[in-house]
Amino acid sequence: MTADARGRPPKRANGERVAEVLAVLQQAGEPLIPGEVAERLGGELTYSTVVTILTRMYAKELLTRTSRGRAFAYAPVTDEDGFAARRMRGVLDERPDREAVLSRFIDELSSTDEELLRQLLDPNTGPGR
Repeated sequence: MTADARGRPPKRANGERVAEVLAVLQQAGEPLIPGEVAERLGGELTYSTVVTILTRMYAKELLTRTSRGRAFAYAPVTDEDGFAARRMRGVLDERPDREAVLSRFIDELSSTDEELLRQLLDPNTGPGR
């Protein structure tokens, strides 16, 4: 990563920062306060930037938070697979014709994934049955 004329690292997209913060929280296995997140990011982000990112993620219901001393400790609401499923549901919720979206989704699946989906939807053969 090269620095700009003022010696600062190049600016990254907010989505990258959110992903980095989320990865830190998922790896931690326990709720972290902003200072701990900033430390685990290696000082790449200021404390106030980390607080802003965590607060926005909490507002989007990506994180839970509990009071720890004078700060909040944050934890992800789900794992990586859960977040992927939430994104998929969000896309589906944005479209007025759910049937068309789901139909196209199924049309694009590989035969292996289509069979897996059938098994998951079948109450007689799904997981744990």
